[in-house]
Amino acid sequence: MPTTAILLEAQQLHNVSDRLDLLSVQHPAVSEALITVSGSVRNTATLLEILVAMKMTPPSGFGPASA
Repeated sequence: MPTTAILLEAQQLHNVSDRLDLLSVQHPAVSEALITVSGSVRNTATLLEILVAMKMTPPSGFGPASA
């Protein structure tokens, strides 16, 4: 169960990153900063997925970037 919870959080982080990317297009004044934050959030999501892959058994139906 903890594996599923961690992967769901990673999926939510990928979604946040996607939304920040969209906002960066809509707000050119802060575009560069939003893209930087988006990349950091996406990297964190990927690290969570790697943590699960290396230290835990992923549940069926979940894989890297299955968001």
